[in-house]
Amino acid sequence: MSPGVAPLSAASGWQAALDLAFQRRDRRTVLARCAHRGPLRVQRPFYPEGDRVCHVALLHPPGGVVGGDELRIDALLDSDSHALITTPSAGKFYRSAGSWARQTQRLSVAAGAALEWLPQENIVYDGARVRALTRVELHGDAGFIGWDIVCLGRPAAGERFQVGDYRQDFELWRDGEPLYLERGRYGGGDPIMNAAWGLQGQPAFATLLCAGAPPGAVEAIRTAWHAPQACSPAGERVAVSQLDGALIGRYLGPSVARARHFFILAWSLLRPMLWQRPPCPSRFWAT
Repeated sequence: MSPGVAPLSAASGWQAALDLAFQRRDRRTVLARCAHRGPLRVQRPFYPEGDRVCHVALLHPPGGVVGGDELRIDALLDSDSHALITTPSAGKFYRSAGSWARQTQRLSVAAGAALEWLPQENIVYDGARVRALTRVELHGDAGFIGWDIVCLGRPAAGERFQVGDYRQDFELWRDGEPLYLERGRYGGGDPIMNAAWGLQGQPAFATLLCAGAPPGAVEAIRTAWHAPQACSPAGERVAVSQLDGALIGRYLGPSVARARHFFILAWSLLRPMLWQRPPCPSRFWAT
C-alpha cells in the first residue's frame, strides 16, 4: 500500500483506493501525489494542450467490478491548478451473488482551481448490486465540469436490467452549501424502470454538471443539441437548465454513445466560456 492511503473496510473482493493531488508549479499543473492501494492506478500525466492542464486517466486493471469489491478515489486540486480526469474505457459492474459493489469518488477543488471530471460510462450488468457516490466539493471560485453516464443492462447484447440494484448519488457542493444533489435508486423490475416518471423503458441515463456557467450557456447548448435531436431514436430525451450556481444537462435514451455525444458537445461550448480554452478531447474517447 502506498503511503497516504487510509485502510479500506474489511470485505471480500478487490479493495482498492487511489489518492491524487494536483498542484500548480510555475506555469505547470503537476500530479504532486499519487498514492494507491490495490488495483487502481493512473497513467502518466499527459499535456496535450501545454503545461497549464494536466490530463490523467484512471486505470482499474481487473477490468470490471463484482460484488464485494470496493473502489475509492480521492482527488484534491490545490489553488490555481487545472486537471482533466477521464478513464480509458467504460466501467463494468458484473452480476453479484449477493454482495454489494461500492464505488466512492470524492473530489475537492480549491479556490482558483478547475476540474474536468469526464469518465467514460458505467455499464451495470443484469444482476449487479452497486452503490456509487460522487461528491464534488468546490471552494471559493473553483470551476467544475463533470458528468456521470450509466447504462443499466447491455442493450447491444439484448440484456435488460431485470434483477439487481443500482444506487447512485451525485453531489455538487460549494463552500459547504449544496448546489445539486441527485439520489437515484434503480431496482431491476421496479416501477421506476418503465414508468413515465422514471426511465420510461430506456437503459441509458446521464447527468452533466457545470458550476458557474456564464449567461447564455443554456441557449448555446440547446442550439448545439438541436441537430442531433433531429434524428433521435424513439424515446430519447435531452434537457438542459440553469439552477442557482449550477448548469444541469440530462440525457435519457437507448445509447450511452449518444449521451456521450451530447455531453461532449456541451463541454466543447462550456470550456471556452469558463476558462478561455478550446476543447481538447481525450484521445481515449475515440477508442
